[in-house]
Amino acid sequence: MMVALAVALIPAAASAQPVKIGALFGVTGPIANFIPPIIDGANLAVKEINNNGGILGGRKLELVIGDSGCSPQAGVDAATKLVNVNNVVGIVGPMCSGPTIAAASSVMIPTGVPTISPTATSPDLTGLEDKDYIFRVIPSDNFQGKVMGKLVLDQGLKRVALTYANNDYAVGLATAFRNTYTALGGTITADQVHEEKKSSYRSELATLSRGNPEALVLIAYAGSSGITIVKQSLENGFFERFIGPDGMRDDLLIEQIGGENMGKSFFTTPSSVASSAKEKFEKNFAAFSEHGVDKMFIKETYDAIMVMALAIEQAGSTDRRLVRKMIRAVATADGEVIEPGEWAKAKRLIAAHQAINYNGAAGEHEFDGNGDVAGVIGHYIVEGNKYKEIDILK
Repeated sequence: MMVALAVALIPAAASAQPVKIGALFGVTGPIANFIPPIIDGANLAVKEINNNGGILGGRKLELVIGDSGCSPQAGVDAATKLVNVNNVVGIVGPMCSGPTIAAASSVMIPTGVPTISPTATSPDLTGLEDKDYIFRVIPSDNFQGKVMGKLVLDQGLKRVALTYANNDYAVGLATAFRNTYTALGGTITADQVHEEKKSSYRSELATLSRGNPEALVLIAYAGSSGITIVKQSLENGFFERFIGPDGMRDDLLIEQIGGENMGKSFFTTPSSVASSAKEKFEKNFAAFSEHGVDKMFIKETYDAIMVMALAIEQAGSTDRRLVRKMIRAVATADGEVIEPGEWAKAKRLIAAHQAINYNGAAGEHEFDGNGDVAGVIGHYIVEGNKYKEIDILK
């Protein structure tokens, strides 16, 4: 009898093990300043799930954080550990496009690990031969680049210089911007790629400033090359007006340059329209975190965790192949709507074999055949010492 009892207890003990999701974030590197509020967004989702019945019959959801450093090789190394050592069911991340493409190609696709990036925007992800394992809850930079190109012209800027970092994120976005801006009649007076983390960009800036450009379009991460380029532009009188994408909309830029020096500049960033889902998330996040609800990518990260967790619950299993098949199923328009903070409701519906449709804080996330989603772009200015969204562009 004692032997039989011991054997009977083995499945129960095994079932009590936490369900692990990997969070492959850029904890160090050029976007490190973005990460603390992003982690809070992820942890809010985990807390809501664990406080409202858990996952797969009451098991705890556990987040295992890895650091991509916003570097392709570091991303591959961190992903390998998450998959082979931590044995995560799926991965949320990486954050930057370079490590996302590298880690997906070298680790997640070959081993069959479902992946949802909250922030990787490179157009190259759309055509990636990913066996339907790679998704993202943020629009491609093909879209942001087009919006930026039109916005620059709408702001009356008909002649600009363009410089962009030599990485997957900046190259793809620069291409989309360039094609749209010139097709609509804008003139790019100088067009240069630059290497990251240099101590001086003065020679490049001297060339970029020729030809009477009205502004510098700077596509880069602020923490890698962006701040240095802006600072040296202002110090040497090369440029006083800058246009940048989400990678430049970093609080460090204002802290180190000063809001008073950025009053003529503007930025674009993937954003979200007003909705009950967004309102619920912002209320819950404000009660949970000391970080402001306006910080970048917290909504997308929360949503990515929720979609992955819902897919696991819908699959009824930690089998990665089954989870991958459920990612679209939990975000389809035909199901009953689930919004942030409604994990218990989702569990009840899934248990009753009813279809669900997750509408997230950052959008509805109707994944297309490439794992991409639609979206909107925010137009931001610097007001005082803060970024302010003044319009939403489609």
